[in-house]
Amino acid sequence: MITFHRQIVLITGGARGLGLAYARCIGQLGAIVLIQDIGADSQGNGEDNNVAERVAETLRVEGLDIQAISGSLNSRTTCHQLVEQIIQKYGRLDAVIHNAGWVDYQPIEELDEKAFDHMLSIATKAPIWLAQAAWPQMKLAGYGRIVVTTSCRALYTQYAQHGLISYAAAKMAIVGAMNILNHEGNKHGIMVNAISPVAKTRMWGESGEPDELHPADVAPGVAFLASSDCLSGGWILRAANGQFHATKTMEAEFVDYPRDIKAIRALTAQDIADNWHKIAIPNTERR
Repeated sequence: MITFHRQIVLITGGARGLGLAYARCIGQLGAIVLIQDIGADSQGNGEDNNVAERVAETLRVEGLDIQAISGSLNSRTTCHQLVEQIIQKYGRLDAVIHNAGWVDYQPIEELDEKAFDHMLSIATKAPIWLAQAAWPQMKLAGYGRIVVTTSCRALYTQYAQHGLISYAAAKMAIVGAMNILNHEGNKHGIMVNAISPVAKTRMWGESGEPDELHPADVAPGVAFLASSDCLSGGWILRAANGQFHATKTMEAEFVDYPRDIKAIRALTAQDIADNWHKIAIPNTERR
């Protein structure tokens, strides 16, 4: 039976939506859950430090050991300070779940550097800095679980959406980072995975409990990835409507990379054009 008995789990963006569902689920499994949430609006702007504390109080009434922890994710320094604060108080940090983020719509003609950098700072840089800060202690313990957040809007062509350039770029970048983090951490007992969740939250314009696609239906997947029962990393766990599918991009075993990728041979651009119907075969059609 999965248990987090007395484990220390940090959840960023843990006061609302998916983060709140994760906190409740993992708290019910016995963890001491630390929720970080600056109380920003749905565009990632502003602060309300009372948001996290009010949610923590509500969950404590439910009998859960939930604590609000203050701290920003907007730089390497603040991410390190957040983790150092936790380790100083609790002596360790067993799992980091990076959920904080938002959806920002800017078509390519309107994309500006400030908004793009803001998206990358929270969705890509912050989980890397948090992992970096937790790494020495997790290596020493021989154990750690890190869960980052990606999106099917970035992963799959058919789900691409107008205006989500910075969002998709950040969500795809963290998958690459996840692969490397897992490679570096595996031998130390540190498993790093990604969740690709779908749920109706305030990012969808929902102000109350949705009629479908509930955040609570995603939470068990995150709880598993953050638990000691999860013994492999480098996975993207797709989660929606109480259904789960784990995927990862892997080369076929018989490929001798990079000298022989077992593909169509072409010596000129025209060769590629003539064979494009063989070269551009979606994975769903490959045999």
